[in-house]
Amino acid sequence: MFDFFNDITFANKELFWLMLLIPVIAGWYIWKNKSLNPELKVSSIKQFEGIKVSVKQYLGHLGIILRLFAIALIIIVLARPQSRSSFKDVKTEGIDIVLCLDISGSMLSKDFKPNRIEAAKEVAQDFIDSRPNDRIGLVIFSGESFTQCPLTSDHAVLKNLFAGIHTGMVADGTAIGNGLATAITRVKDSKAKSKVVILLTDGVNNQGSVAPLTAAEIAKAFGVRVYAVGVGTIGKALAPIAMYPDGSFQYGYVDVNIDEKTLGEIADMTGGKYFRATDNDKLKNIYKEIDRLEKTIFEEKNFTNKAEHYLPFAVAAAVLLLLEFLLKNIFLRSIP
Repeated sequence: MFDFFNDITFANKELFWLMLLIPVIAGWYIWKNKSLNPELKVSSIKQFEGIKVSVKQYLGHLGIILRLFAIALIIIVLARPQSRSSFKDVKTEGIDIVLCLDISGSMLSKDFKPNRIEAAKEVAQDFIDSRPNDRIGLVIFSGESFTQCPLTSDHAVLKNLFAGIHTGMVADGTAIGNGLATAITRVKDSKAKSKVVILLTDGVNNQGSVAPLTAAEIAKAFGVRVYAVGVGTIGKALAPIAMYPDGSFQYGYVDVNIDEKTLGEIADMTGGKYFRATDNDKLKNIYKEIDRLEKTIFEEKNFTNKAEHYLPFAVAAAVLLLLEFLLKNIFLRSIP
């Protein structure tokens, strides 16, 4: 009930000023009632003791009370109480995106905190959170490539799969062409308005059966746009150079060598863009820029319905006036 009144608005709020008439009428009634009932001074009221007060005397002022409430209700009717319901028809045209992540041994390099692969995983998950209306998939590669997660709108499941990603899952190496080709396979038949692959790597293609530029030509043929991201500082980085028997690594400074020329050509050929990330902050900003470049389309229509609610107040006012009439002409009627 109270929720109903919370939703009520009034089309003619200014008419509530008429409520000021109610105390004026009440004051006039009190004044008139006193003028019609003059005082009589007597020396003693003993002779009036035991006289019962008539029921009519109790009901004598009920008529004006009913009338004042009726006037208040009529003013509410004139103010036009309304309820408004609105809803939105939202049409979303999303984008299908495949994240293609390099997990080769060099991704353990510590020029990113804590290393390249963990930084890439963290930023990728933030990117997923920023795209709630898109289907996103995940392909990983090193010497080989495979699909970690096909295109899905269940982003919670996708993000959970990141926990199991680590170097050494497949043979080591950098098969950029194979990774890109696998990603294209996952998105090429999509009906989405935009098909995107975000390719992230820190090296030069040295494995695989598909050349990177050949994969780029396939992407172009299927209308897949590729954003390529090279990760690694400029110069030397602290990288794993040997593995101990217990599975830990020996680190040393090695030259950072990223095939930026090929990555740039892949991006240009497919209508995408190449980025170079040299630290965590730059990698975050790159994903933010890709997020801005690939906007999901929203088509929103608003509908509003109004309903008049004066009838209950009008009926209540009529009932009160009827009660006043019956009270005055039947119960309180004076016989000459």
